[in-house]
Formats: sequence, C-alpha cells, structure tokens
Amino acid sequence: MRLSGDLPWHPLERPPMADAPRALNRRSFLVTSGLAVGTAAAVTGVPGTAHAAFGRPGTLPTDPFTLGVASGDPDSEGFVLWTRLALNPLAEDGLGGMPDKTYPVEWQVSSDARFRRIVRRGVAAARPGSAHSVHVELRGLRPGREYWYRFRVAGHLSPVGLTRTAPRADSFGPALAMAFVSCSQFEHGYFTAYRRLAEEQPDLILHLGDYQYEYKKGVYNVPGGNVRDHEGPETVTLADYRQRHAQYKSDLDLQAAHAAAPWLVVFDDHEVENNWADEVPEAGSDTPDPAAFRERRAAAFQAYYENMPLRRSSVPKGYDMQLYRRVRWGRLANFHMLDTRQFRDDQACGDGYKDCAAASDPARSITGAAQEKWLLDGFRRSGARWDVLGQQVFFAQRDNTAGPVKKTSMDAWDGYVASRDRITKGWLDAEVRNAVVLTGDVHAHWASDLKANYDDPDSAVVGSELVCSSITSGGDGADSDPASHPFLTINPHLRFYNNQRGYVLTRIDKQEMKADFTTLPTVRTPGAAASVKATFVIEDRVPGVKQTYLRPYAAPKARTKSDRDIIQETIENETARP
Repeated sequence: MRLSGDLPWHPLERPPMADAPRALNRRSFLVTSGLAVGTAAAVTGVPGTAHAAFGRPGTLPTDPFTLGVASGDPDSEGFVLWTRLALNPLAEDGLGGMPDKTYPVEWQVSSDARFRRIVRRGVAAARPGSAHSVHVELRGLRPGREYWYRFRVAGHLSPVGLTRTAPRADSFGPALAMAFVSCSQFEHGYFTAYRRLAEEQPDLILHLGDYQYEYKKGVYNVPGGNVRDHEGPETVTLADYRQRHAQYKSDLDLQAAHAAAPWLVVFDDHEVENNWADEVPEAGSDTPDPAAFRERRAAAFQAYYENMPLRRSSVPKGYDMQLYRRVRWGRLANFHMLDTRQFRDDQACGDGYKDCAAASDPARSITGAAQEKWLLDGFRRSGARWDVLGQQVFFAQRDNTAGPVKKTSMDAWDGYVASRDRITKGWLDAEVRNAVVLTGDVHAHWASDLKANYDDPDSAVVGSELVCSSITSGGDGADSDPASHPFLTINPHLRFYNNQRGYVLTRIDKQEMKADFTTLPTVRTPGAAASVKATFVIEDRVPGVKQTYLRPYAAPKARTKSDRDIIQETIENETARP
C-alpha cells in the first residue's frame, strides 16, 4: 500500500509499509516524535540523479539516526534542519562508529504530518570531516506556518521533526509560545524536563547555555550521588567533545524536545570549560597554556556547530565562532541572542562572590566592543513590541550581604557593571518599548525588576529579567519559600526564587508576556510530572514583573535554616565545580 499517492517509488527506497499508520495530529506527533522511526509515510520519490555527486549510497547495518533530528534559527522564509549519523554514539574517536565515507542524506519538508504534501526535498552530504552531521538551510517557504521534516539514508528513515517559520516582517502573527532552558548536566539527573517541555507544544525554544558539561565521571557530583555517568575523559580534544555531544543527544527526552520545535541556541562556559573568558582558561584548567586552550576552544566550537541547528554564518573559523545574532519574530519580538563568553574580559578579583572595585571599571566588558555596538544598533532600529535578550548569566544586581559591603558574582553582569549600564542606557535611549532579559546559568528560577540604579530602592524600573532553572544541574534541589529568601530581602528588585529543576514557558502577545515557572519534584528518577510553581506577567509598556500566581510552599518537617545557610546553599548550587 503506497501512502504518498502521487509519485513513483525510487528504486533505492525500501518497500512501503504494509499497514498505514493512524493519522497524526499535532499532539500525538509531539508525544511520539523522537521515540520511533518511520511512523509517517515512506519517503516519496527523489530523482535518481540526486545521488550522482556522491556515488551510490553505501549500506549501513543499523539505524544511523540515533541522535535524532532538530531545527533552528527560523525566519519568515525558512529555518535550518539538522541531523547527525551515528551507528555507535559513544565511540571513543567521536565519529559515531560511521565508515570513513560521505553519505548522501535525503531530506523532505512537508506541510502535513503524513508527508502527503511535500513542499521541499533534496540531498545533503554527511561527511566524515563534519562527524557526518547535516545542516540544511531552507528559504522560500510560507511565513507563519508549521512544517514537518525527516531524513533518509541507506534505507533508514529518521524520526519526524516539527518546525515552523516566523510571521511576515510586517505582521504580529498569533501569540507566541516560547520556552527557555539551560544547564543540563547528564550525570545529575534524567532529562524529564525536556520531555515535559516537548509536551507543552511550544512554537520556539531557546537554550541559553551549558547544553553539555565537560567533566569526566566522578568530578562533578551532587548530594546522594550522580544517577548516571559521563563517558570518556574531560573533554579537551575534538574527539572528546564529539563523543560527549553524542552521549547527550542519545537521550530520547532531549531528542523529543529538539523534534518538537525550532531552537535558538547560545553556549555558556561548560560547552568548553568552566568559567572560561575569551582566551583565558579557568584556574586549574587541564589546558592552562594559552595556545593549548585556543586549540581546545577550537575543538569545542567545531563540535558545537556540528551538533546544533545553526546557519552557515556560525561555522567556526579556528577558535572563533560567530554566535551572537538577531532573530525577528515578525513585529512581535526581536530575539537578540548574545555571546557573553567569547569576548569578555577575564573575571575580576579571582572570580567568585567578591567585594571588588575592579568590577566597576568602565573599560571592562562582558560582550566586547563590536557585539555591544551591534546590540545598541539593534535597539535603535527595532520596531518590535518586545526586545528580548537571550543570554547566559545573571543580569540584575545580586548582593549576597546585608549592609554597606557589597558582594556579587564576578562571573555575572555584576562583574561588568559599566557594561551592564551601557546596555541598559542603550535600550532607554532607543526608547525600546519592552526590554526583557532571559537568563540561564544559576540552576534556579528567578524573576526580577531591572533598575536604572540598583543601589537606590526608589530608582526607576527600566526592564524585566526572567531566569530559568536547570534541566538537571545541581540535582533535585528543593522547593523553597520565596517570601523568606534572604537574597530577595537584601535585593528588593528580585521578586521570585525557586530551587527546583525545570523550565520557563512564556506566552507573548501584543498586550503582555506571561511566564510560567515550571518545576519537577525530582530528576533522580525518570518520568516526574511537571507543574507551575509561579506565574509572572510583564505588561506592555510597564517594565517590571508582576506575580499573578504562586503555588503554596509546604515546608519539610524539622527543616530549619538560617539566612546565611540559605544564601550559602544558593551560591553552592550555582558553583559549577564542587
């Protein structure tokens, strides 16, 4: 029985399935995507000349789509499609057990889940030099539409992914369901939060860094012990980083999230090494020599590009990579995706939480001059309802000491005060309508008002910051009572805190941005349910966050902690290396 119904079978394709699958709707697609192969229709015909440039496709003994599929960087005409072939994802050489040859990978894009209406198709080369990864950039599609996609190679059919184009540049389009996540340490828990996120059916997912971690087994541990282990040594070489990415991508929950929606990705530190800054490795690095660290950075960037749905503009050039970029979602939102690692000055005063005068040095920058100019130009030219900064580290001031002495994190924007002030002044001078900063890194949920002067409680509120917790990093954490957290008392512009794992799901329309801070009770065992801990709303032209829902806090029995204990627990939860 042939399901395509319009084109003849290509002679190299496997026979059509004997039984037609049930019709797929969007919900059933998202739940099953990434779990099974070939659940839609068999691939429709592709002209035989499509293989001419590559020779005849070789055979592969088992399914090579073990790392799933992904899409990213959408605009109003298209997006990037991604996959990577791997027969043995954990192969020590990082090449996934693939033969040393180039494979022609067929791809299809359809306007329906059963692939009855194919709108684009083609063949891409999966080459050994790129770890058999495939990036397909598409143009000429219709704006504001959902599309399904899949790949085929050597008789094997990939899982199906769902993606979409942005609205027309002159259109607001419907409300946008956007989620953002960060910090997924494989050893610290199961990626259930990714599964639950896929089930939310978002239109767009932002990953704000620490997608994977560099440590070898047994180095970065959580109370109660890690629930699973990293394969291989600490990642230093290209083979190491390729193997580590493949281990993470093998997780079916992560595959489901990638297949559910297009992603916008930026890295933070652990994609290379903890707390690196430009060409400066962390203290105690496995690659302390500057030349060796540059080689390590180049290897990390190449593996990152190979494993992410990024455009050709982000192909690394040695140890440099163009990651900051702007994605427009019609007139509704501009997403300014930042890079706060590659161009920053080294952390002041030896890193950590410090009372550090150098943090206010006007010459210091977390973005570098070129990126700062690009961002400020983007503010001046923006006509969007919402200008959203997708970035890595805490933006608002967080003083951890009551009284006149100020101790803040040198790894966050607090360590680059003048840089933060210039960015804030930039969106005020440009009269940006709604400035919202999205943040990862700190393994906890936060919401805060952004101030013109954080040391003056009466200073104007000039923007909003939403911070997502980790997917797994730090282990389970615990529910917490935001009303009693001392950080919120010391810093009244900080409005919310929760130390469980999870993600933030937003709904953005012309009137407001609503953010549901979603948490899981545990990541030590798979399958936990997700629930909303708190909801905050940012109203159009009203900077700052407003809480509209908070799930009651139930304190554990016989649990008593001093304010200092709570602050120290928060700081330790954010510290990457034990």
